[in-house]
Amino acid sequence: MIDRYTRPEMGRIWTEENKLSKWLEVELAALEALARYHYIPKHIPAKVRSKAKFNLSRIKEIESMVQHDVIAFLTNLAEYVGRDGRYVHFGLTSSDILDTALALQLKEASRILINDSISSIPISSISFFLAKWYQE
Repeated sequence: MIDRYTRPEMGRIWTEENKLSKWLEVELAALEALARYHYIPKHIPAKVRSKAKFNLSRIKEIESMVQHDVIAFLTNLAEYVGRDGRYVHFGLTSSDILDTALALQLKEASRILINDSISSIPISSISFFLAKWYQE
């Protein structure tokens, strides 16, 4: 994103930090599902969540060695989580993480666009639309 062409709230959605936060959100949701269906011990999601974090500069350092962004992220996450990190990413592909996280970012961005669109419509137009809609 080029700062001068975007608003701060939209720009924040597309930062590297937010992207990785979404990756973490997806990984943690997957752990919850795995525990729910008894693929992993029930206590694992809470243990991982309590320790889960990442360091952007460390991820870049790891990525320069392994040449894979998701592996770099997971390696850094495991540095914080420890032994229970072995359950993270179980049954998932890199595309599962990338695609789902991107969808979460798009959802965030869409919220801003929709809220802006609605707030720019005069109340009289909304009232007219609703009246016509309820007549049908």
